[in-house]
Amino acid sequence: MGDGLQSKGPLYTCLLSGRGIVWGATEARDFRDEMLYSALAMLAGISLFLIFMPGGAWSGAIPLLLLLAIPVRQVRLIGLAAAGFLWCGWQLERDLEQELPAALENRDLQVEGVVRGLPETLSGGRLRFRFEIQCRLQAAKCLDFPLQARLSWYRNAPELRAGERWRLQVRLKRPHGFANPGGFDYERWLLAAGIRATGYVRGKGSNQRIDESSGRGVSALREWLANGLAEQLGRGPAAALLRALGIGDRSLMTAAQWQVLRSTGTSHLLAISGLHVGLVAGLVFLLARRFWSWTGLSVYWPARHSAAIAGILAAFAYALLSGFQVPAQRALIMISVFMLSGFACQRPLPWHVWSMALLLVLIIDPLSALTPGFWLSFAAVAAILYLSAGHHGRLSKWRSLGRLQLCLPLALLPTSWIWFQQISVVAPLANLVAIPWVGFLVVPPLLLGMACLLWWPAASAWLLAFAAGSVQLLWNGLEWFAGWPGNLLHLSAFTTFGLMFSTLALTCLLAPAALPVRLTGILILVPVMFSPPPRPAHGDAWLTVLDVGQGLSAVLQTRQRVLVFDTGPAFRSGFNTGEAVVTPYLRWLGYGFIDRLVLSHADNDHAGGAAAILSDTTTGSILSGEPEAIKVAGVRACRAGQHWLWDGVQFEMLSPYDSHAKGNNASCVLRVTVRDGRSILIPGDIERGVERRLLQQSPEKLAANVLLAPHHGSLTSSSPGFVNAVNADLVIFSTGYLNRFGFPKAEVSRRYRNAATARLNTAEEGSIQVRLEAGLPLAVSRYRQQQRFGAFPGSAALP
Repeated sequence: MGDGLQSKGPLYTCLLSGRGIVWGATEARDFRDEMLYSALAMLAGISLFLIFMPGGAWSGAIPLLLLLAIPVRQVRLIGLAAAGFLWCGWQLERDLEQELPAALENRDLQVEGVVRGLPETLSGGRLRFRFEIQCRLQAAKCLDFPLQARLSWYRNAPELRAGERWRLQVRLKRPHGFANPGGFDYERWLLAAGIRATGYVRGKGSNQRIDESSGRGVSALREWLANGLAEQLGRGPAAALLRALGIGDRSLMTAAQWQVLRSTGTSHLLAISGLHVGLVAGLVFLLARRFWSWTGLSVYWPARHSAAIAGILAAFAYALLSGFQVPAQRALIMISVFMLSGFACQRPLPWHVWSMALLLVLIIDPLSALTPGFWLSFAAVAAILYLSAGHHGRLSKWRSLGRLQLCLPLALLPTSWIWFQQISVVAPLANLVAIPWVGFLVVPPLLLGMACLLWWPAASAWLLAFAAGSVQLLWNGLEWFAGWPGNLLHLSAFTTFGLMFSTLALTCLLAPAALPVRLTGILILVPVMFSPPPRPAHGDAWLTVLDVGQGLSAVLQTRQRVLVFDTGPAFRSGFNTGEAVVTPYLRWLGYGFIDRLVLSHADNDHAGGAAAILSDTTTGSILSGEPEAIKVAGVRACRAGQHWLWDGVQFEMLSPYDSHAKGNNASCVLRVTVRDGRSILIPGDIERGVERRLLQQSPEKLAANVLLAPHHGSLTSSSPGFVNAVNADLVIFSTGYLNRFGFPKAEVSRRYRNAATARLNTAEEGSIQVRLEAGLPLAVSRYRQQQRFGAFPGSAALP
């Protein structure tokens, strides 16, 4: 047999025997380096595009593609970066072609389309689902209207199934979310998901199901499995975790569960991740190889090849169940490259496999680089490869595993710093237990139980019960880890230089022992760790008006103190801007303590987020115009005449004058004066009556350089006399995008324009920061403009 194989040539021999040919060291290294540099060049080009978002000017890089023809590596890599830049630009422009026209925003539209994915059931019987709009009804005609939308159905929502065709009356708006440093970027998430509109179903509209679901396809399978899991497990905490692990649907997981996962650094485990896809592929590979050998079929076709195909198919099927997200894509590609390499008689090099996976993911979807999952997934594998270099055979398996678990969170620190501004101290210990537990005691019985749902219900029930018990035991341990004091470290805002130096320092610290650079890493890391975040100089003040929708929250910084004025709204769904916007921003700035919290009055749009802030952040004192209506202990009343001095900056309350004021007119009116005499006026929601009283009793104190428009630009405020008395250089409106009140009113905007006052609106600009610094003009930073023209820009002059 052997002689016959040899006579037919080496390629035929290796295909039938399943043996690999090992490359020469030089050839392998050159090919690995070429692949690695090419993948990184492509990533650099795509990242540059996503950072600077050049709009239609992206096509100007087309001539750089000629560099690909020059046989010089460095030049060719520039050409590859240009190719990534152009590829990302073309993909983004193609996606944006489905943008909702501005003229159709916030209007009743009758549309037809198909429900995609698994609808999410929210509190109060509400539904949220992805809807592929195909046409819009107008004058009894269905006009082409291709649009991917994310819709909510608030009242009397019917049961929706993936694949159903519906005619709905909806109100839509372009993708829009809160835009603040340190907070979740909802618009970026929508862009990466291919969603070009959000909205809700009108309850009064003529909504009807046109066609039933076919019951076929991946979405239908996921839905069937979801129903099967619900029947077997109910809707408890364990059921939510197993649903996330089994079909990649995390809609049932609660905020408390996510907090435990974040606190323990285990979010990657309790969802379909690359680790689980690899585990499934490996188990199927081993079982298929043994089966093929046992049947004697390896005489005709090598067992290794058959097992490789089975493993790839199993990985592909499990990745589909997850919705084919980036970690699953990466794992599937790496598994496929690794297993198919046996067919080509080549032993795969780890960095070659990683590079190939990176290239293919970027080619499939360059916008995946907008998601933290992309960066964490590839960074984690790269860190494992780097940490394993030079340690093969030097440590036992258990010591190697322990070293890897301890060093991996440190290696991922730059990525965590960028995306989450936090790191879990207990993550190494928690993952040391959780990874093998989930991999061997949860995922296998879960998948087997799901496979048995149809043809062996009794076995399915037993297997799913075992998986539920296993995940519950694990969850008890994770909650114990999450309860450790100080287990989650919050990191302040990163800078370009801080990120570069910390990455360089960690590369040195985690280098193999053969490279004597660890001391260098420590010397580089120390100044990065202990460099304080930027603060105003003595006597100066920085004001940031946060984007909290239809509400108000502002942060005032002096040299050593911070004051928060209002906290934005809370909603019946449980979402509140105190937790989602204000607290993340304070942590981004490096504050763990609020010196003074001012809640102007008790209205929800100003004080709704207070409870969440106070539960997460220590506060020195709390003032409010309606202390008896604020459900918080230790609140004192703000009154006209109160004043204090912080770091050379004067704070003074101008209103309310007594305790009889209620509602909007009870708002604390705060004036802040810096050392060079310039001032900021924050009047809350005061109306014309309080404005008249201020004009009568303290007109000389109303003049200000920066004004937060009273009552968001309502006609009940900003009277002509008040606008003229303040005579501000800049007025900032804090309003919601397309808010139902129509704030700021056109007449109010016209008054400020006639007073030669520059106007900015958080609904359009995102958060707005104004710096009052002695000897310098007002410096204004607009967050949306920063995001448009670069990730780390400086301040701009007053517009």
